[in-house]
Amino acid sequence: MNSNALCFGEDLPATGMPCHVEVSAVGLMVRFGDVAPDSGGPPVPFDALAVFAGGLNHDQLVVRWGNGSDARTVYLKDPALIRAFRAAAPPDLTRDLEATAAKVRQARMRQRTVWAVAAGAAGALALVLWLGSDLVVAFAVDRIPPAWEQKLGEAAYRDFLLQQSVVREGPAVTAVHDIVQRLSEKIPDNPYTFEVAVVKSDVVNAFALPGGYVVVFTGLMKKAESGEEVAGVLSHELNHVLQRHGLERIVKQLGLAAVVTIVLGDQQGLIGLMKQVGVELLTLKFGREQETEADVTGLRLLHRAKIDPAGMIRFFDRLSEQDKERVEILSTHPMSESRAARLKEEVAALPKQMPEPFEFDWKTVQGALGGSESVRP
Repeated sequence: MNSNALCFGEDLPATGMPCHVEVSAVGLMVRFGDVAPDSGGPPVPFDALAVFAGGLNHDQLVVRWGNGSDARTVYLKDPALIRAFRAAAPPDLTRDLEATAAKVRQARMRQRTVWAVAAGAAGALALVLWLGSDLVVAFAVDRIPPAWEQKLGEAAYRDFLLQQSVVREGPAVTAVHDIVQRLSEKIPDNPYTFEVAVVKSDVVNAFALPGGYVVVFTGLMKKAESGEEVAGVLSHELNHVLQRHGLERIVKQLGLAAVVTIVLGDQQGLIGLMKQVGVELLTLKFGREQETEADVTGLRLLHRAKIDPAGMIRFFDRLSEQDKERVEILSTHPMSESRAARLKEEVAALPKQMPEPFEFDWKTVQGALGGSESVRP
């Protein structure tokens, strides 16, 4: 016997007994097999039946008859069997059956609606998180005290300098310190104490670490034609620190776990997470918007410090000659040519003032680079 339904009753197993149901002109024929109590019994007439929807998904037809220990409940799930039942049932039972079918349809519609709403909500949440990721990261970064940031940057800074030839004294070091001091004095409510190291290298570059640690390579100082040009680069790097760009990149890199840890205030957990990226701080790549923000805020800082901002622009103009073969859309930061153009617009909008020159002589500074002042730490 092939079962196509499940029957329940007081004398049947609690989990129900598989049965075979057939629809006749007068009612239902239910067969359980030779060992079951209703085997071979007469059909259950339609006028003895009660019908309603059932099952986990309301996709089953539940047929009930009898009272007390003789009560039976059969769950019909086979679509062909349900259609046969609806075709053979008398009008008075069909009305109840149609009401049951309507309930099933409503239940299915509600289920589809719930799933559609859930899918839409999940999609909307994903879209909000994607579009608002910068806001989420900014919120998390705001909860990180500068003291934590300083410890993180200091560890990477010290480790880096151990492997470098650091210029400890001389005109180059004095010039860099004078520039940073002059810029720092014009930063209101500055939470950082900037520490700058001059490293002997032909690389034309400088970089900033979270917490106020800046490295300047002698290659940059040799390439620059004035102290104002170096000041432009340093002002840019200091503003990466002030805008907490490095910290933002770290939080983005660590992902959702870091954001949750920060928002919940788990200090020890955050420190553990940040140790994972301590080494990678030295190779952080800032995004286009961060580079532009550091450019603009750096230029404004130069203006407040009465340092000629044209130096920053001239330096980017020369670097733009090296960018001719690069495609800007493939770059993680704007090309120097477009950066220089943006800075020229910013300078035009600033109030006119007379810049104050530095006390050091730039030719003397450059002449001292690569001399005996370069020592291992």
